[in-house]
Amino acid sequence: MKTLTDTFGRKFPYIRLSITDVCNYKCTYCLPEGYKKMPGDTRNFMTGEEISRLTKALSELGVCKIRLTGGEPTVRKDFFDILKNMKKNSNIPKITMTTNGYQLDKIAKRLHESGLDGINISIDSLNRETFKKLTGHDRLLQILEGIKILQGLNFKNIKVNAVLLKGINDTYEEFEEFGDFIKNNKIDFRFIELMQTGDNLDFFKKNHVSSKIFKDYLKKNKWVYQTYGKDAGPSLNYIHPEYKGKFGLIAPYSKDFCKTCNRLRITSRGDLRLCLFGNTGISLRHLLQNDSQKDELVDLIIKQLHLKKESHHLELGKTGITPNLSSTGG
Repeated sequence: MKTLTDTFGRKFPYIRLSITDVCNYKCTYCLPEGYKKMPGDTRNFMTGEEISRLTKALSELGVCKIRLTGGEPTVRKDFFDILKNMKKNSNIPKITMTTNGYQLDKIAKRLHESGLDGINISIDSLNRETFKKLTGHDRLLQILEGIKILQGLNFKNIKVNAVLLKGINDTYEEFEEFGDFIKNNKIDFRFIELMQTGDNLDFFKKNHVSSKIFKDYLKKNKWVYQTYGKDAGPSLNYIHPEYKGKFGLIAPYSKDFCKTCNRLRITSRGDLRLCLFGNTGISLRHLLQNDSQKDELVDLIIKQLHLKKESHHLELGKTGITPNLSSTGG
């Protein structure tokens, strides 16, 4: 079998596949003015057929996990058709998704029935007012209800993500509140260090705080580092004997962060991105138009990996061609 391996020996069994740029939230760190179509980009999002051809090709390259991302993936009217097709026809063993949870209480049962293997839900604060200020929506209670519904269905792989923000959710009290949440809930909670993108420099300077503050909290409270498998994401994960859930940390500014990179990204318009903060991207769209193009598509993806750099150099302020995280699938 052909495999996705770059010139530094890193393997890529994990693909983050965006199916839309559109998001119905106005998160302060990503889309504070709400979603706006990128100027000059007249291309539509990939169709369900194009996505199906793409995932079949990826399965031949040894990909064993695809995460559906956005924007907010559930805003697509054909979201469940895409999900069901991937589960049935792609031969990808693990299909997961990232969501803002906007309608989670309404669609939780359908997600479970569609065969989804895991879900990452964005909850930047468990304080209702803070959540509303950050996202522009007063939907925290509905999201938490959606999580309860999933748990009632014995849905196993539930993760909650929060972006670490100075003066908003970086206090000992906030860490304790999230700790109380996972103490009796089998949920992985991960803080993500705020990342600089092309259009958030002022916000970044004002709100960025080093992930060390959370690491220090974990160390002080006797959380133990745990290693993960080959298709795991970039999170450093921690366990505690008194807690059912786990804590995690995604720290892109940390030393050697890119050494364990195992994922590639494909945008909603069919561009392969070798790095979230890279300067290059190539369209795969022209090779997604009929089934006979699969071999050519596989070869193009393999060749592109020779261009993947050793590091994103985000610590030097190099944000590449990513204007905001919604545009690349986060």
